[in-house]
Amino acid sequence: MENSGFEPRSNGLEKLSMVDNSREEEGRAQGAAAESNGNGIGLGLSLRLVQELEGHLDRVWSVAWSPSGHTLASCSGDKSCRLWENSSASASSTTWRCQAVVEGGHTRTIRACDWSPDGKLLATASFDATTALWEKVGGEIENVSTLEGHDNEVKSVSWNSSGSLLATCSRDKHVWIWDVQPGNEFECMSVLAGHTQDVKFVTWHPTKDILVSASYDNAIKVWTEDGDGDDWRCVQTLAEPGPGHTSTVWALSFNKDGNRLVSCSDDLTLMVWDTSADLYDSSPDHALWKHVSTISGYHDRTIFSVHWSRANGLIASGAADDSIRIFAEDREQSSTEPGGSTFSMVGKEVKAHSTDVNCVQWHPTNPRILASAGDDGVVKIWEVIGNLSLLG
Repeated sequence: MENSGFEPRSNGLEKLSMVDNSREEEGRAQGAAAESNGNGIGLGLSLRLVQELEGHLDRVWSVAWSPSGHTLASCSGDKSCRLWENSSASASSTTWRCQAVVEGGHTRTIRACDWSPDGKLLATASFDATTALWEKVGGEIENVSTLEGHDNEVKSVSWNSSGSLLATCSRDKHVWIWDVQPGNEFECMSVLAGHTQDVKFVTWHPTKDILVSASYDNAIKVWTEDGDGDDWRCVQTLAEPGPGHTSTVWALSFNKDGNRLVSCSDDLTLMVWDTSADLYDSSPDHALWKHVSTISGYHDRTIFSVHWSRANGLIASGAADDSIRIFAEDREQSSTEPGGSTFSMVGKEVKAHSTDVNCVQWHPTNPRILASAGDDGVVKIWEVIGNLSLLG
């Protein structure tokens, strides 16, 4: 469906398709109840639009903050990546401007982007089956390497915490792990074959060399290095018949400490996973990650993006219903539920974009700043209004 500009976004459905009416109505009813019944910590935050960043000529698929938070990268169906910077010391000022347009490295849609931990390299993943690496050299952005090998569209790219490894995933059902070598050289050290369908998303644990992937096959897979060699293996699959999503898993995000993971899906739910185990222990019957909460009833279209803030502990989600929702754990109620957790919606923006919200990303250091990207071709900067100290 590439010629039409639409990517398949859910099992058996195209991007503009509607979900089943009964599920839609059920979702609306549950969401209304959750917002009005007064349970949990309730609504207490709002989102103020700081600035709309315009310039892309097609839908914006993804945004990524540099580690310092001084630069925001956005990538689009227009085959470019834009770098936005703020001339003010305050991220909530309206002085965000496009400082550079990264283009010419890809021949098709740029689906995802991610900064290296030192902020020196930007990786971009494209439907042209390549991943490009960019570096600022003498005030110019240069393409310093192009990674080839996937047989089809590359959907996601992620650096590990040390910047020594890069992961990519593709519609070809594979995850590749690249070894970062001196001189901007990259060598594929492992090809991970475990998913049975298009792999939508990869992300690394915040401190350990543990990789998680999400797929059109409804599954989340956890990967670790196998011994001292270059081989990697899947140590756990989070999917049915155990707890798991019932449709495409679109995105994943770790919390600050890496002991929790949140996932979002075409099944209209967010799921929270927890571990108190040794994440490298792959002995038989050893469950590394356990399901502790399902957040449902808030979005009535596919949830495309989820991000767990490392600055404020809040979870943000963006969906095809054009909205952004913000969730916080109700710690008092969670403490009374052994093995479980309760999350409440604490903020929302019903019409965040004029059409699908493809990505939400919290600022890495400022607990009040959130960026979003949509099918309307716009990047938006939001400020959270309200008392964040009440959520700790």
